[in-house]
Order: sequence, then C-alpha cells, then structure tokens
Amino acid sequence: MADFSPAAKPSVRPQNPNFSSGPCAKRPGFTLAALEGALLGRSHRAKGPKAKLAEVITRSKQILDMPADWRLGIVPASDTGAVEMALWSLLGARPVDVLAHESFSEAWATDVVKQLKLADARVLKAPYGQLPDLTQIDFSHDVVLAWNGTTSGVRFPNGDFIPADREGLVIADSTSAAFAMDLPWDKFDVVTWSWQKVLGGEGAHGMLALSPRAVERLLTYKPAWPLPKIFRLTSGGKLSEGIFVGETINTPSMLCVEDALDGLRWAEGIGGLQGLIARSNANLKAVADWVEGNERVRFLAEKPETRSNTSICIAIDAPWFQKLDAEGQAKAAKAVAALLEKENVALDAGAYRDAPPGLRIWGGATVETSDIVALLPWIDYAIDTVAAEF
Repeated sequence: MADFSPAAKPSVRPQNPNFSSGPCAKRPGFTLAALEGALLGRSHRAKGPKAKLAEVITRSKQILDMPADWRLGIVPASDTGAVEMALWSLLGARPVDVLAHESFSEAWATDVVKQLKLADARVLKAPYGQLPDLTQIDFSHDVVLAWNGTTSGVRFPNGDFIPADREGLVIADSTSAAFAMDLPWDKFDVVTWSWQKVLGGEGAHGMLALSPRAVERLLTYKPAWPLPKIFRLTSGGKLSEGIFVGETINTPSMLCVEDALDGLRWAEGIGGLQGLIARSNANLKAVADWVEGNERVRFLAEKPETRSNTSICIAIDAPWFQKLDAEGQAKAAKAVAALLEKENVALDAGAYRDAPPGLRIWGGATVETSDIVALLPWIDYAIDTVAAEF
C-alpha cells in the first residue's frame, strides 16, 4: 500500500492524450485538410514535387537559423538513416570518441565498434540520468553524440566543451533537439533529425545537415568499406549536390512532404525557433513545478541543466515502489502507463524499453502546456492506484 494519502481521481483530462516521443503529437488544430495540397500520384523528380522537397529544406534552414554555408538534405530512414549515412560515409579517417548515455547513442557506439569495426574507437559511457565525463573527450578525434537523449531525457546544456579549433568532426544526433533547443552550429559538423519529432511530422524521412568541414571530409576521404546506394553522398569524387536541393536518393512520400510543410508553416506562424523553444520550455517548467516536492516522482536527469524539454523522463520514486525488486519495478511502471492509457489521458507514455522503469512525457512544441498540466494529477492518481497492487 502507499505510504501517503492517495491522490483523488482527477476530473479534468488532457484534450489531446498523445504524449508519444515519436511519432509525436500533431500541431494544435491539425486536420487532414492540411494535406489537401499534396502532389499525390506524381513523380518526386517532376518540377512541382521537387519544388515542395526543396521548400522543406529552405524553410527548415531558415527556422533553425542554419549557417548559409551548410548543406541540408532529405534522406531515407528517418533520423536513424541520417546518422547511419554520416557514420558510414565520414568515419575512419581518424580515431573516434562515441559518447553513449542512453539507447540511441549506445546504438551508434555499436555501429562504430562492432559494425564498422574501427579499432581506434573509444566509447565514453554514462548511466541513464547522466552525461559522460566531457573532460575525457579528445577533439583530435571525430566525436559522435546524441545532443538530446530521447530515451533518457538528458541533454547537453551547451556546446562550451567543444573547442572551435577542433581537429575532428562532431556528429550530433539532434532528432529530439532540433526545433526545441538552440543548436550551437559552430560547434557541430553534422546535425541530423527527423520530421516525426518536434514539429509532429510523419516518420521515415530524415534530415542531414553538413558543415563545410564535413563536406571537405567527404571529398578527400574514401571509406575502406563499400557503401550502399542510400548512403552515398558523393559520385565520381564530387558531392551529390542534388540531395541538398530536393533530389532525394530514393522515393519520398509526397503526403509526408505536405505534412512537413504544414508543420514548418505552423512553426513560422508562432514565432519561429524562439516560439518553438518557448513552448517546449513551458512544458518542461510545468513538469518541474509538479516534480518539486512530489514524493512520488523525480526526474531521471540528475542535474537540472541537463533536463530535456522534449523527451521528459520521469522516474517513480514513491517509497512503495523503491521497495520492489527490479522485476517488480518494471511491472509496476508498466501498470502505471497502462492505467494512464486506459483512462485515455496519456497514450504511449511509458519509458523506453531499454530505459529504467518510469514514464516518458513528450513536451515538444506541438504539445499544449494545458494538456501537460491536466495530465500530471493523473500520474499521481495512477501511481497511488497501482500501489495497492504491489
């Protein structure tokens, strides 16, 4: 039983219960009517569809305030595809440091060490809730990191630890950071994300941004391994410039393209990047105000400055929960998430499968703060209700 007075069942529900961390909630007010301009049944190589693809690139660069000399392209397979393209195309020219502090950054470490089999690679690890020791990074090496840990809710607070005169490239998986955080472009060389996160787009399409230093690497270094077609960024020793003006490597969904454009236009209409950041920050603040003094929960991110404003990960900290063994905690956390789903107040809000037991509340810009505020008492209620079962 719970060690405190159980929370009463709330009477107010979120208007939108979608708190998934990907695909994420659609923008407020979205309806399928927004997709009526989609050029369906057309070749993506035709003038009109190609112009739509180029518009996604142009609007994205403008909203993100990307440096003019960077290149941005639409690539296959979501953020995963974009990261894989970078790893397989750019690494191997010098030693590599991979920062691994959650599931996806662990996956990039596996790619580097076990798939690419780079003998001069180091993996700098940290447990969930923490960042690796940044003083151990050797910036004469290439560096691979996840700027925001989607499965841990831990982000890098700033890019001050990255030197401007670094010798290696910095490859930053930014899929749940782009459009919700200020990205230090001068400290990165490769940035990746997908449509399905902060702007609430659909899955399967990734974005790959390359600095001039990254382009130079592509033109002067040839990996020792063969590259499949969907990874190739060069042809005949030259950069495949078409990728960065809307000539995609493989066939994109023009329906998803129209949806991406709708999200970008919405972002412009609410104040661009700063408007998006403000909405995400407001969602994080609502959760932080609730966590403070709440004996049931805590942030998985141990330091306030590293707390994500998108993938907000919550650990259950109630006394009854802490008395359970690991198996019991996993079952109890799943029961809490299941109750929230049963009540239709939070869908897909359980912790990622490899993460510590708990909850993950998406707080990106498409989520209304009022829905976050309405959800939080339900979490108290669910935790207290599940306590009776354990």
